[in-house]
Order: sequence, then structure tokens, then C-alpha cells
Amino acid sequence: MAIHPAHRHPAAQPDARASRTRTARHACAWLALAWAGAVLAQSPTAAPTGKPAPGEFERATGKTPGAAPTTAPALSSPLPAGAGTAMPSGVASGSGAGYHSPNSPIAPLPQRNDVVPWSVLTDLTKKTTKDGILPVFNDAQKGMDKTTQRIQGFMVPLDAKPTQTHFLLTSVPMTCSFCTPGGPESMVEVKAKTPVRYSLEPVVVEGKFTVLPNDQYGLYYRVVDAVPVK
Repeated sequence: MAIHPAHRHPAAQPDARASRTRTARHACAWLALAWAGAVLAQSPTAAPTGKPAPGEFERATGKTPGAAPTTAPALSSPLPAGAGTAMPSGVASGSGAGYHSPNSPIAPLPQRNDVVPWSVLTDLTKKTTKDGILPVFNDAQKGMDKTTQRIQGFMVPLDAKPTQTHFLLTSVPMTCSFCTPGGPESMVEVKAKTPVRYSLEPVVVEGKFTVLPNDQYGLYYRVVDAVPVK
């Protein structure tokens, strides 16, 4: 009996060739993209050319070309002389009382006589050890340790809720969600006994004040069992 080769559908061979062609094209495309990426990675970045877009200078600097420099508003509660102004030359960012931009839509803290002045909290020195940069508290700060105190500041929420039981109070408002306004001396951690509603306006709390000589999170001050105060 004659043995015939297996029957093959006439369209099978063209389909196979088409599949191989598509595969080759895809491979070539990926190689071209990879080559282009390598060239771009090794090429120096060209400097931007052309004139800046209208308003770009103002958005980047908060100033108008040729305008006289503005003076930052005096921060209340109050801060030490020279604090709350532009960072002086040679001082690392993330230090000091922070900077309240004169262009901020949020008003500075109002003057109150029943709260701890930020000038007291920010007036400290620091030392560098193997554990990091640690605060050196003065007598006034040590004297407040484990006493009931009132703190006024701007709330930095640590939870996505309308009311907060764990948050920070800072001497100046935050400029963005990822930036702290000043150094650790410009903020106080608050653990509230009574939830405090989040607000862009200044917040005042009263609770047990503690100084933190070597906190694992790098904080210098904490208030626990805090309650909101009008």
C-alpha cells in the first residue's frame, strides 16, 4: 500500500511565513528602540533654547523681573531675630525656624500670650555624634520637660482623615506635601487625646510637653494627651 505524505492545507504555509515576518519586524523594532535609548543615555543633555514661556520667571521665583525684593513678614509667637527670613549663606536647609513666604496665601501665626513662643523652641544648638545630629537643649527647654504646655502652629496631618490624633505642628505652613518648612526645632509632634480637626488656620493644643534628646525619628519635641484649645 502506498504511503502518502500528510495532507497540508494550502493556506498553512503562507500563514507560517506571515508569522515569521511579523516576529522579525517586532524584533527589529525592539532593537531600534534599545539602540535609540542607548544613544540618548550617552548623549549630553542639551541646554534649553529659546525664550522662557510667559510667566515662567514669576512662577519659578515668585518675583517680577526688575521688581524690588520683598521682605518676609515677621513670624509671630514670636521667632528669634533673623529667623523666618531667607536662609543665610552657609546654613544648611532643614535647619532653623523655617521660612514663611510673603507670597503665601496663609497668614502668619497671630500673637498669643498663652502659648510657648517658637523663639523658645528654636533657640538651641546641635551636636554631631555617631548617632546623628542631636539637639542640645538649654535650661528653658529642659524646664518645660514633662510639664503641661500650649503650642500654636500649622497642622501637618499624618493621616488622611478630617480629624487627626497624630500630627505635627510647625512654626510656618508647609510649602508642599513633601517638604518640611524648617528644621526639627520648628516642629512639635502631637499625640492628641481628643481628635483635632484639620485646618489651614493655626491650631492650638494643650498637653504634656516632652523634650526628645535622641528620638529615633529625629524629632526634638512632643506633646501627648493633647486637647484642642480655642
